[in-house]
Amino acid sequence: MAVGFGVCLGLLLPVVLSGCSGGGEEGSGGSSPSVVEGGGTPSGTPDLASPSVPEPVLESPEGDPAEATEPPVEEEAVPDGPEGAEALWGAEYSGTAEVSVDVYDYCAADGSRQLADSQSYSMSATLSLGAPRSGGGATEDNPFTLVMAVGQPDDAGAVSLWSSAVSAVSGQDLAGNPRDPDLLLTYWDMEWDDGEVTGRLIDDHTDQAVALNLLNWPAQTVPCRDDLGQLPLGFPHALGEGTTLGGDLDTDSASLTVQGGTGDGQFEFGLEFGGSAS
Repeated sequence: MAVGFGVCLGLLLPVVLSGCSGGGEEGSGGSSPSVVEGGGTPSGTPDLASPSVPEPVLESPEGDPAEATEPPVEEEAVPDGPEGAEALWGAEYSGTAEVSVDVYDYCAADGSRQLADSQSYSMSATLSLGAPRSGGGATEDNPFTLVMAVGQPDDAGAVSLWSSAVSAVSGQDLAGNPRDPDLLLTYWDMEWDDGEVTGRLIDDHTDQAVALNLLNWPAQTVPCRDDLGQLPLGFPHALGEGTTLGGDLDTDSASLTVQGGTGDGQFEFGLEFGGSAS
């Protein structure tokens, strides 16, 4: 046995040794083959710990193994110019509105509705746009909130348009129902498409006694008696559901057309507004 052991030691080179197990046959319980690097002679008990595996090095595009690079992140392209309706939040326009009104009454002998008068006139007007209003946990579902004033509120022939409002009045409405002191009221349903706005009056909110879309018009002292004159100033008439608006808006100018009537059936009207940003 000593001779066999010495032969194996003498043949120890930097190669893979196998079969030196005291002359035993291969595969008969001998030790597993081992690898000796560097031509040295192992001494003592061989180290059975798993060899450490070096971590791979990622080379940078320049070939520098010291740095690992991440794939570049593409930045989203930012379009030029204003983006959508948000660019108009806070815009103010001043100009003139050309208004035409047909007045109807029920003074015919048979009580039917008839045309009683037609008027056309011009008034100074303003248009304001802003961020959609919020109230009571809800937000106006429009591209912007819109307020238009044609003339002063107490002028005969004045027109006011509000796309929405927040009622801050507690208590009850005209029907006796409790009214939320922070209630969002939406009057118009509007759409926005690349500089063009369209809209429709969907709720006059007369049930909540907060009608803000109005035509102010003189009232006869006694109905059907023109000879008795008119009351001073004017009387507000709520615009009827189905009234429409449409036009072009940008950061420099605005043109808007409104057509419709009042909910009581006494008036039909149309107006053309043109204004410049102020």
